[in-house]
Amino acid sequence: MNIAVVILNWNGVQLLEQFLPSVIAYSPEATIYIADNASTDESISFVEQHYPAVKIVKNTDNYGFAKGYNEALKHIDAEIYALVNSDVEVTANWLSPIIDTFRNEPQTAIVQAKILDFKNKEYFEYAGAAGGFIDKYGYPYCRGRLFDTIEKDKGQYDDEREIFWASGACFFIRSYVYKELHGFDDDFFAHQEEIDLCWRAINKGYAIKYNYKSTVYHLGGATLKQGNPKKTFLNFRNSLLMLTKNTPYDSLHRILFSRMILDGIAAIQFISQGKFSHFVAILKAHYSFYTLFSITYKKRGSFQTKKYYNIKSIVYQYYVNRGKVFAR
Repeated sequence: MNIAVVILNWNGVQLLEQFLPSVIAYSPEATIYIADNASTDESISFVEQHYPAVKIVKNTDNYGFAKGYNEALKHIDAEIYALVNSDVEVTANWLSPIIDTFRNEPQTAIVQAKILDFKNKEYFEYAGAAGGFIDKYGYPYCRGRLFDTIEKDKGQYDDEREIFWASGACFFIRSYVYKELHGFDDDFFAHQEEIDLCWRAINKGYAIKYNYKSTVYHLGGATLKQGNPKKTFLNFRNSLLMLTKNTPYDSLHRILFSRMILDGIAAIQFISQGKFSHFVAILKAHYSFYTLFSITYKKRGSFQTKKYYNIKSIVYQYYVNRGKVFAR
């Protein structure tokens, strides 16, 4: 099975120096690509000098995660795309279990590996952990990570199971499905575009799977730190865009109204914590959402699944019931 490992890069020469060697050492089955978002540092010359076998696709601008991959993948021919962050360390035989899943399960379109924390390798990593889900209000969470609570990997999620979304940090997708779905949504720029893509895949009848037999370690926060207001802006806005595109019509107005209230509570909480820049980020997120609403609504497909994996409120479970770990 022809697989392309595609690493999106923007001015990340230090990350490439640190993490690219593991990808090269442990990916004999794949062709490795750097998708470069018009870097101005030494990224390209470093790869060309030290790893001439790695192919480079040069985008003409910094398109962010979504459009950055969309543009680069137009020039890459493979059956499977392995989209891997530049701050990910892979392990021996990380590709074999994923390839087996695709070979044995024709309806599986997207697969995620187990994602552990590069800085603390006994624990799951924030962005993806052991597979993602959404709650009744569209809040994403993971097995192994609820909000800021990160679980230690004790083998509790050593399984192969269906999930709702796979992390963009290590995201495997059949190329024909990627093309059928027209890739990521450019309007997202970065953050939650992979959840939107997974949701659209599920709406088309495809399955998303997690396979623990493939393990990677993610540094995380290499582009935007967790406390960056821009991250807050993108997460809040893109969550609303995603809901508008994918929520069943009979639930859409109720869920959007509920999110307005919950986002308002989050904004007030930021004020109480003295995080005024994050409060402003939520206001900007909603303003941006309103300006994009009509365009986004037109992107709705002909069918929106009611196949939610957890119809409960993860906010209520976490903050009221004090449920700090994944429970189902």
